[in-house]
Amino acid sequence: MFDAEAFIEESVGSLKKQLEGKKTIIGLSGGVDSSVVAVLVHKAISGNLVSVFVDTGFMRKDEGKQIERVFKGKFGLNFRLVDASAEFMEMLEGVSDPEEKRKFMGHKFIQVFEREAVNESAKVLVQGTIAPDWIETGGGIKSHHNLTLPEGMTLEVVEPLRDLYKDEVRKVALALGLPKEICERMPFPGPGLAVRVVGEISPERVEVVRDAEEIVREEIDGAHISSWQAFPVVLPGRATGVKGDSRDYGFMVAVRVVDSIDAMTANIKEPDWVFLRKIADRITREIPGVTRVLYDLTNKPPATIEFE
Repeated sequence: MFDAEAFIEESVGSLKKQLEGKKTIIGLSGGVDSSVVAVLVHKAISGNLVSVFVDTGFMRKDEGKQIERVFKGKFGLNFRLVDASAEFMEMLEGVSDPEEKRKFMGHKFIQVFEREAVNESAKVLVQGTIAPDWIETGGGIKSHHNLTLPEGMTLEVVEPLRDLYKDEVRKVALALGLPKEICERMPFPGPGLAVRVVGEISPERVEVVRDAEEIVREEIDGAHISSWQAFPVVLPGRATGVKGDSRDYGFMVAVRVVDSIDAMTANIKEPDWVFLRKIADRITREIPGVTRVLYDLTNKPPATIEFE
């Protein structure tokens, strides 16, 4: 059985030896993986850690403000928020292939971290990589952005959670005293909404999925539905609809709600019909560009949890 307390003690001791005297930065997304790593590294090297939240423009609504509220001035993490949204959108606009999206995002993250490392005189980048990331990347299922690193990067990469699964990381988070909203936070892909816009990226499609995500999250919370992950995606193409007495030709949104333990497998959630109808009604009514809402019924395998 996994012992979170023993893991913390062993990790902090190992990080002290590995990072002693080295200024270090971490990409802190606010997800449970990077949050756990940040607190572990702080315990090991204290003020030599700088935690950088990068706003890529592909985040959920007000996510940067929420993460800043949780971490700024707390846990000794030296929190920094960097707005690189214009850079990421310029790089990805018009890109449709999911592997290209992940590669471009991974490389741009490193560019941003290397700039911050120069500002902070840091030599080490700590990442919240966990076992499913390298298993899926190595198996050719999909590349995780934190493992598509560019050649010639100057920072030493350290990955303290590399051998853990998500359920184990959550146990460590609880043992470290992280707030419930972080410990139980739904997984969110590193490339963010870029891989929840299936196919070509455009500012309009990103805004549609951002608005739909907020509706899905509100309804999941309001119905007290427990799930591993619940999210919408914007599908390629458009579908004919009716708005008032006129024809409309708008976006298609698919909603996915799954349960899992370690993200290696997942089962589709079976919420009641009233709940699904309410989500469909809100999305089509509140987001003018959407004419159709679908519900994904596919387990993992054969599907992955995310569409891309």
